Amino acid sequence: MEKEIKQNNISKLILVCDDIADNCFFLQTLLEMEGYEVETVDSGAAALTFLESKRPALLLLDVMMPVMNGYEVVRRIKNNSLLESLPIVLITADEKAFFQKEFDLKVHGVMRKPVDPDALIGYVQATLQ
Repeated sequence: MEKEIKQNNISKLILVCDDIADNCFFLQTLLEMEGYEVETVDSGAAALTFLESKRPALLLLDVMMPVMNGYEVVRRIKNNSLLESLPIVLITADEKAFFQKEFDLKVHGVMRKPVDPDALIGYVQATLQ
């Protein structure tokens, strides 16, 4: 049964966007151990460029990034009719971010850093079903 689940997951591409390489590596390693295909980018602009050519099943998006923060990335995705249905889970260490009005943006979830591995896998599985 477990092998069947992993085989089904392998076709699900997840894009991880975080400006800190160690965070990308951690998330990528964790998700690949669960059988997902993972690509990483280090900026909001890189995420938008990636989305021009590939359509992941899910975007895990850091909120606090230089130049273009996660909120702006979400706005741009949601304003693009080809991408607006893309599931997005925001990841942030900023406690205040949970109470900002930017959260009226349509995202599938918000996770706090440091990321709990079990909670992350739960979010991913629930979002992709």
